[in-house]
Amino acid sequence: MNEKIFILLLATCPVMVQAQADGWLNKVNSKIKAKATARTERKIDQAIDNTLDITEGKKQPAKKSETVQGSISDTSVTGKKLYVKYDFIPGEEVIYSNDFSTDNMGELPTGWNSNGTGAVVTLDAFGGNWMQLYQNTAYLTDNTASFTENCTVEFDLVLHRTNPKAPFPELTWGILSSGSLLPGDNALLKNYTTTFATEMNIQPSENSNASVHLQTFANGAAYIKTDIKKPVARVQAFNEIIHVAMQVQKERLRIWFNEEKLYDLPKAIVAGANINQLYFIVKRYGGPEEEVGYAISNIKIAKGLPDTRHKLVEEGRFSTTGIRFNVNSSVLLPESNGVLREIAAVLTKNPELKINILGHTDSDGDEIANLGLSEQRAGSVKQALMSDYSIDAARIQTEGAGEQKPVSDNNTKEGRANNRRVEFVKL
Repeated sequence: MNEKIFILLLATCPVMVQAQADGWLNKVNSKIKAKATARTERKIDQAIDNTLDITEGKKQPAKKSETVQGSISDTSVTGKKLYVKYDFIPGEEVIYSNDFSTDNMGELPTGWNSNGTGAVVTLDAFGGNWMQLYQNTAYLTDNTASFTENCTVEFDLVLHRTNPKAPFPELTWGILSSGSLLPGDNALLKNYTTTFATEMNIQPSENSNASVHLQTFANGAAYIKTDIKKPVARVQAFNEIIHVAMQVQKERLRIWFNEEKLYDLPKAIVAGANINQLYFIVKRYGGPEEEVGYAISNIKIAKGLPDTRHKLVEEGRFSTTGIRFNVNSSVLLPESNGVLREIAAVLTKNPELKINILGHTDSDGDEIANLGLSEQRAGSVKQALMSDYSIDAARIQTEGAGEQKPVSDNNTKEGRANNRRVEFVKL
């Protein structure tokens, strides 16, 4: 048996040490051999999975229990799935964040409103907690803050199915203004277009029936409606994470599915609308719930309109929550590319500019581990700027601040989301 694997197993599986020595060694040895050759034996202990992944360099040992910042992915920004066309940049301040990590499994998330049912679940293929949306049901989040006229909305979406022949129900999601009502009022579950709402309708399908379209309502009447797009590859992506992003800039509305920009509408938002709620509706029935449906997670709503060049060149400092990493890792997620492109463009247009990249974490986990993780993440950002955008290494310094410089309250989900950030400081 490989000595390194044996030692790591002792460290990660202390409960196994209590087993009989001979039987234990034989069992572990056979499992390791099976995993090393085929990795197909699903019933092998998770500890062996983790150990082999670590020894083979596929992931780092866990350093902290940190909230996932973005979609679950093993793809680095510097890898083959680079979002080369992605130009989404999140708002400056997170006002709402939810990954359902503190909610009870099998129940509707705390504070959410619904006219049916919903449940926090886990998905076998993905980490973290997810909110399963049920058919013929509407959902309102527990947000209470105004999004403001410049804002962004992000979430991860999975079109999960176990039966390829089962038809998908239609999904509608959007943002609204509650008017004189509270953002979670019961009346909005059906009469949500009374003041203002803009929504995207999604119909997944394997064939030409796949489609999306967008419509906006003002004072209960249609304001704008786009033609139906079909087919759409993104709504034919089953059992994988789709990162959905929306950007509102006064009247302008843009929507991305992963790197694909589906909409860029200059007059889709009613001027002055006080947007303050995100909603989801599964409108009609499809196949059985256990065979086909929708799951969402990692919701983030942020306000403000970042001005990267002004902040960095003129004010000397730009901070962003839009650079994302795998949990407990310095591996960049592909949706980080919008911000990285902006930073690279500023550096290219200002060749004399030098920067220091500071990584920051929230206060979850060990303080020393957080410091090391923040240093590694700053280094990953530098490497991406060098390798993907040909920025000279001599122009970039890196530093980790860990949890030492919070900008928000670590006792709230939104505060922790704001503290998990990357900062660029002019030298």
